[in-house]
Amino acid sequence: MTDILVQKFGGTSVGSEERIAAVAKIIKEASVTNSIVVVVSAMSGETNRLIKLAKSFGDNPSKREFDALISTGEKVSAALLAMALHQIGVDAKSYTASQIAMKTTDSYSKARILEVNSLKIQDALDNGIIPIITGFQGITESGDVTTLGRGGSDTTAVAIAAQMKAKRCDIYTDVEGIYTTDPRVVPEAKKLDSITMEEMLELSGQGAKVIQIRAVEFANKYKVPVRVLSSFKPGNGTLISLEENDMENGLVSGIAFQKDQIKYTLHGVSDTPGMAYGILGPLSDANIEVDVIVQNVSVNGKTDFTFTTSKDDETATTSLIESMKSSLEFDDLLIDSNISKVSLVGVGMRTHAGIASTAFKALSENGVNIQMISTSEIKITIVINENNVDNAVKALHSAFKLEE
Repeated sequence: MTDILVQKFGGTSVGSEERIAAVAKIIKEASVTNSIVVVVSAMSGETNRLIKLAKSFGDNPSKREFDALISTGEKVSAALLAMALHQIGVDAKSYTASQIAMKTTDSYSKARILEVNSLKIQDALDNGIIPIITGFQGITESGDVTTLGRGGSDTTAVAIAAQMKAKRCDIYTDVEGIYTTDPRVVPEAKKLDSITMEEMLELSGQGAKVIQIRAVEFANKYKVPVRVLSSFKPGNGTLISLEENDMENGLVSGIAFQKDQIKYTLHGVSDTPGMAYGILGPLSDANIEVDVIVQNVSVNGKTDFTFTTSKDDETATTSLIESMKSSLEFDDLLIDSNISKVSLVGVGMRTHAGIASTAFKALSENGVNIQMISTSEIKITIVINENNVDNAVKALHSAFKLEE
């Protein structure tokens, strides 16, 4: 029995008829030695077109109908890819999430996968058919279509790989792998041959867009090796491994950044037990993700409580916090939408001292002021003015010699 290999192709990989034909050849070649399951995104630009179409009928369309609409893009690319495979003599069938019974929560546009039914996928493989599955979407218990959020096709692919006990999940994109940072900011950025799952979790969570963080979470939980590679150029890409390799070779593996951030400070909030939960609990209930959190030292029973979140959640966050002013008893709400986050990530931080001082020295020498700092065992995150992001990333990349 041959090993199962899941291949996921992103929007740029299936962005035209020519690209779909090229992808079909990649699949055919891999099918010689593997049982192939394919997951596809919508053709490049299609989801944005559908979003724009939906908003022609109002800025806040029905969430149910919105998901029903924007999930259609993947159906097109799946069917076209199946046709392209037929043309070169490969038996394939397209399947929607509902056809394979991929159950999700009912959180429209942010749904989470609950269950993947492998029966139809396995039946296709047993009959020599390559299943082409629509990514990014699922169905609720009541049968409504949901979507998984931007990059959700990555999560679909890894979830299927976990359920099918695949040997690996290969994610094809328009870049050759995972780099030490965004090459558009630092042209000297180096492609990594491998990176640990733990490091990739941190990088994805802090803005590295090459693979969705929920996909990495799935891969880590179910021990699915993932490879990121290009569908445009031959190469081995970057393997996201389950084990730590070459730990002594580098203190820092990569630098990630997020520019779409906003900072909230509740000034003069009463420093009482349960205060933090009183702020963060309602945000969590509203599916608003909070990242960097800082609480100042209390003075005369009052303190400042600061946190960051995505600009996508600005309206909902501001409304919630303002509605809690009387219960939380804070003096002022300060909002700064001109901030960004920059994060250093590396398992080498566990065993080496002086990384923070090296980073802060490099930033100081380049005139970058730090507003907030957050650390974990393998990560240092700083909040800075958004105008300084490129400068900060270049300075840190050089300071840790990541181009070597």
